Amino acid sequence: MIAQLIDLFKIRIGVMMAFTAMAGFAVTPGTTLSMPEMILLACLVLASSASAGAFNQYAEKDLDALMKRTQNRVFAAGHFQHSQYWLFVIVGLLAFSVLIAAWVFNFAVSIHLFLGAFFYGVIYTLWLKRRSVWNIVIGGAAGGFAVLAGAAAADPYLAPASLLLALVLFLWTPPHFWSLAIALHQDYEQAKVPMLPVVVGDKRAAQVILLNTIVLVAVSLMPLFWELGLGNIYLVCAALGGSYFIYKSVRLLGNPGITTAKGCFLGSLVQLTAVLLGAFLDQLT
Repeated sequence: MIAQLIDLFKIRIGVMMAFTAMAGFAVTPGTTLSMPEMILLACLVLASSASAGAFNQYAEKDLDALMKRTQNRVFAAGHFQHSQYWLFVIVGLLAFSVLIAAWVFNFAVSIHLFLGAFFYGVIYTLWLKRRSVWNIVIGGAAGGFAVLAGAAAADPYLAPASLLLALVLFLWTPPHFWSLAIALHQDYEQAKVPMLPVVVGDKRAAQVILLNTIVLVAVSLMPLFWELGLGNIYLVCAALGGSYFIYKSVRLLGNPGITTAKGCFLGSLVQLTAVLLGAFLDQLT
């Protein structure tokens, strides 16, 4: 039961979103929070992300049943009953996180929490995923809102560094998911989901991934040229992580297959972790 709930609410993704929110807070000058407040902020981001993740599974029961990777998800496999009860739970979880964020922190935090869940749950899941190759490009804005939610807890008007991290998350999401989509090409094709590799082919998708990754890394290194509140530790971490992701993207372009796609997917996680960890460490010096 616990493992199924973790899967339903996509807790691993929620933890990552909470981590990005903490990075957004760390790089934003302004209000300081106590440890209990920091924990609460992370939990609220996790809760809003969990609501969006659960709604994604609720709305995609039919798609999940068609794909090997997702056919054992709780609704697709029948572990949980696909009833309106779950909609009340999902909406209630999001409403709770948004209202508590407005009460304890400020209205800006709650707005960013809501927008993150809305972009993933409604714009990506309901409106775009089954219809457009741009699904993950536009839906990818959801990750950026987690950064902004954390940043807004320090200052509702945000800061250049937090806006940069949000942009990095936005640019990071497409190559991250497209790499996975190459590895799972047959699944997405069978489910008739217009992910980029299904629409244009793996080779062309690998070219787009490499170009996107180069732009992503270039944007992450913008503090080299403009004073954005991020220093040398951040830049070293961003350069190392970005170089690794580019290397994996080049390998994928040379041989667009399942193994290299999984390697590129891993490279994206390394790059994002390096950027966020660098942002944290930079603020400690």
